[in-house]
This record gives sequence, C-alpha cells and structure tokens, in this order.
Amino acid sequence: MSENKQLLLVEDDEVFAQVLSRSLSTKAISVVVCHSVEEAKQRHQTLQLDYIILDLFLGDDSGLSILTELREHHPSSNILVLTGYASIATTVQAIKLGADNYLPKPATTKQILQALEEAPTATDKEHEAEPLSVDRLEWEHIQTVLAQHEGNVSATARALGMHRRTLQRKLAKKPSKK
Repeated sequence: MSENKQLLLVEDDEVFAQVLSRSLSTKAISVVVCHSVEEAKQRHQTLQLDYIILDLFLGDDSGLSILTELREHHPSSNILVLTGYASIATTVQAIKLGADNYLPKPATTKQILQALEEAPTATDKEHEAEPLSVDRLEWEHIQTVLAQHEGNVSATARALGMHRRTLQRKLAKKPSKK
C-alpha cells in the first residue's frame, strides 16, 4: 500500500479497534475510529477516505445501515465488512449494498489488508461453490429467517418451529466452516 492512505474503522469493540488501528498505522495508513453508526455518520463526510472497514454488528445497530451512505459519499473507497457472525445471507446483502469485500473475524492484519486491496479472486468464487455441510446449511437458514424477522429471536423460533432456548443455543455456536 502506498503512503498517506486514510481509513475509516467503524467498530464497537474498542480493544479490537485500538489493536487494528495501531497495526494499520505501522503500514502508513491513517486510521479514524468510530465506535457507532451515529459517530460514523457525523465524521465520514469531512474525510477523504481510501478504505472503510465496517463491523456488521455495532451494539444495537447494524453496519449495513450506513453502508449505502458510505458508498455514495466515497465511491472510490474500498469497503470491507468485517464480522464475527459471517453468513451467506449477510455477505450477499453487504455486497448488494456496496461492500467490496467481506471477511469473517478473527482476521489477521495481513488478511484485512489483502481484502482491502484485492477484489475476490476466481479461487474464492470456486471455494464458495463447494457443497455446504448440513450443519452449515442449517446455520445459514437460521440466519436468513432471523434476518427476515429483524433479529427477533422469539419470532424466528416460532417460524422455525423450535423452542426459543434451542434457537439461542444454535445462534451462540460458531458456524462450521463448510
């Protein structure tokens, strides 16, 4: 990456934001950190951004709620959605709203820099075409239904025909890789 790049990091985890910010600053990237969607809405308009890293879940808000606005104001910026709760449904939604790339946590600084610099490659697309396990398909379906019910766990459990606690246990588990 060349020098004098500016990055907006929208991340509610203050420790992660501080560590990532410090790591990126060693790569000659000036990092502006916002810990909420509201803070990002106020600050991004005055910045000339080369990169944007957006956490998917920001407390009670979603990073996707500001994604379209960021894309409109910064059309040439590379936008990366970074999340600890990656699913195919949220990936598709993020890309449709204007994200250039999507990366699940935990991710190394090297992986984040690669995702900011590169569009997904053909090998990434081939990897996505591999069949998913039953566990992964179940997790993806739960995420889709949860999104349809706007994050309401009780309504999602009713729609899926399962007990609310069972659904909460399934949501607490990390999804399988395949």
